[in-house]
Amino acid sequence: MKNKICLGIIEYGLLGLLIFSPLPAASVYEWSILVIQVVVLIMAAAYIVMTQKPQNNEFLSDASRWPKVLFIGFFIFLFIQILPLPKFLIKIFSPGAYNYQKLYSVDFAGMDFLSFSIIPSYTFQRGLELLTYFLLGFLVLKTITRRQQIIRIFTVLIGLGIFEAFYGLFELYNRNPRILFYRKIHNLDSVTGTFVNRNHLSGYLEMIIPLAIGLVIARIGLFAASNLTWRERIVRFSERGLAANLLVFFGITLMSVAVIFSKSRSGVFVLIFTFILFFGLTTIYFGIYALRKKWVKNFLRAAFFLIVFISLYVGIDATLERFSLDKLLQEGRPTYWANTLRTFSDYPLFGTGLGTFGALYPNLEGGDEGVSVLVHAHNDYLEYLSELGLVGFGLLLGGILFMGVVSFLVWRVRRHPEVKGLALGGIVSLIGILVHSITDFNLHIPANMVLFAVVLPLTMVTAFYKRGATPMETK
Repeated sequence: MKNKICLGIIEYGLLGLLIFSPLPAASVYEWSILVIQVVVLIMAAAYIVMTQKPQNNEFLSDASRWPKVLFIGFFIFLFIQILPLPKFLIKIFSPGAYNYQKLYSVDFAGMDFLSFSIIPSYTFQRGLELLTYFLLGFLVLKTITRRQQIIRIFTVLIGLGIFEAFYGLFELYNRNPRILFYRKIHNLDSVTGTFVNRNHLSGYLEMIIPLAIGLVIARIGLFAASNLTWRERIVRFSERGLAANLLVFFGITLMSVAVIFSKSRSGVFVLIFTFILFFGLTTIYFGIYALRKKWVKNFLRAAFFLIVFISLYVGIDATLERFSLDKLLQEGRPTYWANTLRTFSDYPLFGTGLGTFGALYPNLEGGDEGVSVLVHAHNDYLEYLSELGLVGFGLLLGGILFMGVVSFLVWRVRRHPEVKGLALGGIVSLIGILVHSITDFNLHIPANMVLFAVVLPLTMVTAFYKRGATPMETK
């Protein structure tokens, strides 16, 4: 009984976080981050007190060992970043941090110890936030073991994506637009849903749209029907819940339209890239049998073309406006990236300290007006690289890529159509947000990080779901 209650706390806590996190302006405020941390802490406590924990299959347990090592190493690295160390060690391994403290510390001569982080309190605070997301991912990896749980998470996320798209489009034409609980004052000409920044809404939807496509593919068994006539296929689709599939298809279209009207250039690019990637992976990497099924390729080509055509046709004006030459020339991102790389060159091994980019960046521009408010580098990779250095960034990115690549390699050899469809949705979702992170800071937004922290391990769980069992046993 206790185990059942604890498992319920974890599962409903997870669903509650997914529903809650995007609503209060994507949880960018300290109180909403605290709510996420408290809920994850309760979930973790419930897992600890369980006497009989859910069992992963041995293949998943073996594959997750290296990511655990890398992520544990990453948090040890963060501890080292804030740990007071003798001055001479900091001077040897991070001359940039030593010179920064020498320049800005009031009593530098009297200090015997320094840290690699130029502002340890910022690193500690941001480190706790990241630890929350990693604990959440760990709980997903350890407790999501049943098909119903996977489908439930997919369904809730698709529902959230449809809500964000519909609400964002509704507020776009509202005379007094709001962000749910708050008055909307930025991006008034763009769809933002309950997010402040249009790029972050598009990043959020880009992670959900592939999940929706994967669920449809899984529900209708698109690749299981090899030698059926069109009449038999239609009957089969109807038996698999045609109305629900059409509803999800409508949701995919609605979310795509919302991405277009968000006027996020990266969002539009990643949206089209997502459909191309989906089509390529399903026809090339699904296996030799898929290559022989011309109707599969025709179906996907027609469906994706229809979604993209409707989305672009509805929002063509917004798309052209954002891609205009004047808009592109006004962008400051290349300058931000160049300065961030300069920071990395000064702090190559241990970085400036997690969470310190916003405090350090104004010094790179001499405190120039308009730059002092820059909090993020508009490139998650460069920002983490400058804050963590090669050591920390390598541990963090290595763990993430390991999970993603292993999921893809396992997905390639799986033959169960439902597992193939769901896992493919997760893989494309991860690729999409990782591509978008080149030009934005989606992975610094709590709502998007909660979603990413769930989708990454969920994709791995799905790819390994009952691996070694027959297709009938995975039902």
